[in-house]
Amino acid sequence: MPGVARSRWANVAGFAVFLTIGLFVGGNARNENPQLTAVILDVLDSQSEAWNRGELEGFMAGYWESPDLIFTSGGRVNRGWETTLEKYRETYGGGQASMGKLAFEEVEVYPLGTKAAWVLGRWQLEREGESSGGVFTLVFRKISGRWTIVHDHTSVEE
Repeated sequence: MPGVARSRWANVAGFAVFLTIGLFVGGNARNENPQLTAVILDVLDSQSEAWNRGELEGFMAGYWESPDLIFTSGGRVNRGWETTLEKYRETYGGGQASMGKLAFEEVEVYPLGTKAAWVLGRWQLEREGESSGGVFTLVFRKISGRWTIVHDHTSVEE
């Protein structure tokens, strides 16, 4: 029964991979690396500061300037740094008055080795007398010595 043995081995190997990933990414990894957490919080702080000054390009500096950047929101997938910048411009304009005040809260950093991490958090935007917010999941990679967002999935609370 070579097929059965191979099948059992595949299941054991699959479980081992799942368990390893689960332990690596699991709840105990949250903010476990204070240095990495500080670096990522610096990126997010720089983004919110640029946003609050009305500097959209400064905000975008936290993202990977590549056609391979992925940004998902509202059930749509956008690819590319330029595409993401244009979507932000269409939605928020450019300048302090139209962009409002942005804050990131409850940020949790989960290392994925030495060159990647995923981040969970909440965002809050006060704009034109209205408030909106939601949650985000970001994937950061260390590219050319710099931590940068390569994938952003943002949702809006109803």
